[in-house]
Parts: sequence; structure tokens; C-alpha cells
Amino acid sequence: MKKYDTKALTGRPTTLLLTRSDLSPLLSPSDCINGIEYAFRQYGEGRSFGNSMVHGDTLSDLEFHIKAGGLVWNGKPYFAVKANGSSFQNRKLRGLPNILGVIILYDGESGFPLAVMESTELTRQRTAAGTAVALKFLAPAGSRKLLLCGCGEQGRTHMKYLKKVLPLDEVFVYDIQADVGLAFAEEMELELGIPVHFVQHLLSGTSQCKVIVTCTPSRTPYLSVDNIRPGMTIAAVGADSPNKQELESRVLLGNKVVVDILSQCAAAGELHHAILAGVLTEEDVYAEIGAIVAGKKRGRETLDEIIIYKATGTAIQDTAAAIMVFERATERDIGLPIDFFA
Repeated sequence: MKKYDTKALTGRPTTLLLTRSDLSPLLSPSDCINGIEYAFRQYGEGRSFGNSMVHGDTLSDLEFHIKAGGLVWNGKPYFAVKANGSSFQNRKLRGLPNILGVIILYDGESGFPLAVMESTELTRQRTAAGTAVALKFLAPAGSRKLLLCGCGEQGRTHMKYLKKVLPLDEVFVYDIQADVGLAFAEEMELELGIPVHFVQHLLSGTSQCKVIVTCTPSRTPYLSVDNIRPGMTIAAVGADSPNKQELESRVLLGNKVVVDILSQCAAAGELHHAILAGVLTEEDVYAEIGAIVAGKKRGRETLDEIIIYKATGTAIQDTAAAIMVFERATERDIGLPIDFFA
């Protein structure tokens, strides 16, 4: 009898508990990219439901966010809720990860909680997969050079995932901490087998690259119109709350703006700040990425157009990633079944 059998312990359905170490081997970059592309397509075709995002800041530096949403996956509905707490003092002061949280995956027909799992491992992977999918549709054809801003865990995962969809042969990386950026460049060059250069000044990278990915927690914009040139695609990923911003608002003005979910992006990150500044309105946004993946809107249409992809991270990505690891965990007998309703 396999331990993941939902009725193995009590004769009643059980909920699978999955730790971070349980999750790590369950998703490959290729599988995750394919799964997130499927989720975006389902969203674009109107086959997702209940997508929402809630932010809550405490009096300290702690920030909470909750994302919830449902998805029809191979004909079966699922719903997931993710709740994260983020404090960028955790690692330094408390010996804890800076981001802590869980995802609860529900059966979309009965409401039964199928699994409770650590959230940051999946968030890291689904975020990079979302960027990879977006650049598959929005980046200039044959893009071989990339500028990555932010040399943390998210940056590391993005490098691995983006190499799956772009024919990269050279990468430039930028970080406000030079020692972190230099170590990151050396590590990723060895891992990916292509030249990776740390740049202390953004123009050193933007002058050579037409694909830029930003994944930092910055609250002060650092990428300005001076860094932009025709034919670029910029994926702004890091600003996922109302008080974060990586791109100067004027970067969005007059360019093709694509978002993951419009209502979320209007409330957080670059589009939010551009709306507050009177630079853009929601009506100026060209499309959600789901509409492009579903074929309802075209992605890149000319060689010279500048495309800004703004992502805040979506519940449908969390739900898709949770479904994939739940299916693999049950197949491989990984995790601990618990009867929450005993």
C-alpha cells in the first residue's frame, strides 16, 4: 500500500503534506514551462476562475500577500490559495528564509484540500517559467544576449529557465552589490557553459542586449528611458506589490505593454506607478499574456517595437505548479498524508 493513497490511513480521504525538499525534484524546467504556458492559454480562453490578489503590510518591514485562483487542468477543476509572508531581514536577523509561505491545493469539485505544500520553491520556479513563456512570444527572434538585473535566487532560476527558450550565448548581469554580482556571474558561467559578465553600470548591458529581465525587490526605479532602444523586450518581474518599482514610469509610455493579469498589475508594480503618475491608463495596455498565448492577440509584430512585459505573478501559475507537483508526488510516493478532519 502506497503512503500517498488518499484513504490508506483511516479509510477516509487524506491531505498530502509536501515540504520544500519534497518539491525540489518534482519539476523540471521544461515541464514547468509547458505547464505554465498551458495555464496562460487556459486563462486566455476563459477557463480559469476566481483569480485574486491581496496585499497586507505590517508596521515593520513585513509584507503579506495572498493569491488565489482556479484552473481547469486536463478537464478537471482545481483551486489553490497561496499565503506568503516576506521580510528581507529574516535571513540576517532570524536565520529564516526571507519569504515564508504555503500553498493549499483543493479539488475543484468537492472542495477537499488535496495537498498543503511549501510555497517558495514553486513560486521561484513558476515565476521563471512565466517569464520564459512571455519571452517565447515577445522577445526578438533569435535573441542571443540577455541582461539580467538581480543576482539572487530568482535571478539564478531565471537564467536556467530562459536558456530553455532563447538561444543565449552571452549574458550580462547587474546587481547593486558588486561582490554578489561577481560571484553570481562566475557561478552561472560554470553552470550554463556560456560567458556571463557582471556589469557595474546598466548601460554596459543595455547597449548590447535587446532582452532585459528585472527581478529585484527594489522600491526605487533603476531602469530609465536612457537605457531603452528600439527592438527591446523588457520583462519586469520583481515589483509584485504596490510599493515596489524597477522601471521608471516613462519607460512604459508609447511602448507595447503586456501584463500577466491587468487588475493585478494596475494595483502593483510598474503599471500601478505609471497610472498614479498619469503616464498611462489601463486602456493603454495592449494585452494580457494569456490572450497572446491563446492566439487572440499577436505578440511581437515588428523588429523595432519596444515591448514591456509586466508580471506580478498569478494564482493560475501557483495552481498549475501545485497540480503538477501533486500529480508527481502521488505517482512517486512522496509526501506525508494527513487526515485533517479526524
